[in-house]
Amino acid sequence: MTDESGLAGFGALPEAAAIDALLGCCSAPEWARAVAAGRPYASDAELFAAADAALAALPESGIDQALAGHPRIGARAESAASAREQAGVAQADDGVRAALAEGNRAYEQKFGHIYLVCATGKSGAELLDILRDRLGNDPATERQVMRTELAKINRIRLARLLGGAA
Repeated sequence: MTDESGLAGFGALPEAAAIDALLGCCSAPEWARAVAAGRPYASDAELFAAADAALAALPESGIDQALAGHPRIGARAESAASAREQAGVAQADDGVRAALAEGNRAYEQKFGHIYLVCATGKSGAELLDILRDRLGNDPATERQVMRTELAKINRIRLARLLGGAA
């Protein structure tokens, strides 16, 4: 459970600092502004619901901004959050990493954006299986699946922001 002082501390941040902190969770400025504007939140659940609602309200351009903040699965992560989330890929053998790279290229060619998945707790082989399954989706279905995965990642990062063990 997230420490309530974390939630209270987040609520007390100046708006610019709150937005900056939120951009570390999701790189879509419109999302960060919407979540910051809803402060203070009475509970983690209320914050997560607001984050989900802000994500659902994002236009496709905002989703593209959010995607830009994530590395390809299996690529070198620039942020500590991404590195932590993709830790299972680091233990993958060369064959799995090569297949992920090939799958990423096929995915991007088909859907026009990176393969985004909530990688926390998943091995490289699991992520590869998920990628192969999702390549069978039509573009509209895949866009919705990707939004759902983005919401999961946002919640994990929000919990960590508040001091929770995500």
